[in-house]
Amino acid sequence: MNGLQNPLSLLGRILLALVFLPAGWGKLTGFQGTVGYAASAGMPMPEISVGIGLVVELLGGLALLLGFKTRYAALVLAVFTAVASFFFHKYWAVPADKAMVQQLLFMKNMGMAGGLLAFAAFGAGGWSVDGKKA
Repeated sequence: MNGLQNPLSLLGRILLALVFLPAGWGKLTGFQGTVGYAASAGMPMPEISVGIGLVVELLGGLALLLGFKTRYAALVLAVFTAVASFFFHKYWAVPADKAMVQQLLFMKNMGMAGGLLAFAAFGAGGWSVDGKKA
């Protein structure tokens, strides 16, 4: 399996970046709508929170994709994902008919945070900007 570390790390970074880059772009191009949604979810200071979110998703997603400062980017994205999940996927506070979908989304995000923590722990792999510096 050692021979697969670099291609699998690259694939993992691409798949995770595919979550964050479009989400960040959506926040940028639909800023006011996203602020309204964040406010309705109880996010404090929704304009600032959404602004921070779009920067984290765009810059963190790009850093993850390229494998640049991957450990830091992955850690920031993991914390961001976990915190956002508590605001936007409150399965414990919705009617029973909506709880299953929200719990699934919450747990999916926790799984993504786990994958990001693995990149924070082990790095981007050899096929990355970080790997070229080593």
